[in-house]
Amino acid sequence: HRGPCKCGTKPDSQIDRRSKKGTHSTSAMGSDPEKLISKADKLTKLSFTRWSIDWKSATGLYEQAANGFRLAKSYEKAKEAFEKASKGQEMLSSPWDAAKHMESAATMAKELGNWKEVADFYRRASELYNECGRAQPASDALGKGARVLEDGAPDVAVQLYTEACAILEEDGKEQMAFDLYRDAARVYLKLEKYEDAAAILISLALAADKCSATHSQCKAYLSAIIVYLYSHDFKQAEKCYNDCCQVEVFLNSDQGRCAGKLLSAYADGNVEDIKRVSQSSTVSNLDHTIIKIARKLPTGDVSALKNEAMKDNEDPLDEDDLT
Repeated sequence: HRGPCKCGTKPDSQIDRRSKKGTHSTSAMGSDPEKLISKADKLTKLSFTRWSIDWKSATGLYEQAANGFRLAKSYEKAKEAFEKASKGQEMLSSPWDAAKHMESAATMAKELGNWKEVADFYRRASELYNECGRAQPASDALGKGARVLEDGAPDVAVQLYTEACAILEEDGKEQMAFDLYRDAARVYLKLEKYEDAAAILISLALAADKCSATHSQCKAYLSAIIVYLYSHDFKQAEKCYNDCCQVEVFLNSDQGRCAGKLLSAYADGNVEDIKRVSQSSTVSNLDHTIIKIARKLPTGDVSALKNEAMKDNEDPLDEDDLT
């Protein structure tokens, strides 16, 4: 009677110990992203014992590891794990999930202050969204990257903004690009690249024209003229105004009349008039960054402009004529 009891209890305790041991090792791996990465890497390499690559299992492990590293704030390792997870999703023909992981890798690169990688990862995410035929998320990815880079790498930020605009325009979604154009203009103004800022505002006006958003179009033209005046480039402002006036909707708009009054005040060297027009409700309805610079007009010596205009109207002086 005693014998069978001993026989019955012994295997139970062994099974119990084994199951506890097994549970422990699984949880240990689950909480150790290093081990997960190591296991996943083995699954993606061919060897004498492994004749095929198991991307499905490996990708799941990379994803777990990436989240583990992120929680531990081990951003460098998390970034690498997200890159591998992205590659895995690509191999599994899931560009959408691959793009998501690329965006996560970009977030980790941001934490590390690695601006070049931030730009590269967001660009790659954008390409992957494009592979899915999704222009909006492709553009959004570049927009996110640009916002992250505005302080650390502003020159790259404006490139990403303009690339994001181009994707939407190619897809016939010009109206969705308006804010991205404005963001690019804002960064150019911050960099004091006034010519570039004015050029991007003209691009915004052209995009607005394509989708018959005449109010946005006229506001963008007036904004470009104000940028030229702020940079004290009266001739360029005048040329821009003359070009914009070829567009009938601008010529007959409040923005067109406002631009005309502003240029007349400059030509007369009338500081008070310049200030008055700059404070007008038409200017107050422009974007905040443009209102800010308009409030500072005039920025240079406008009396010199008046003297120049008077000189242009006078007959040239003949030095030999002493009468």
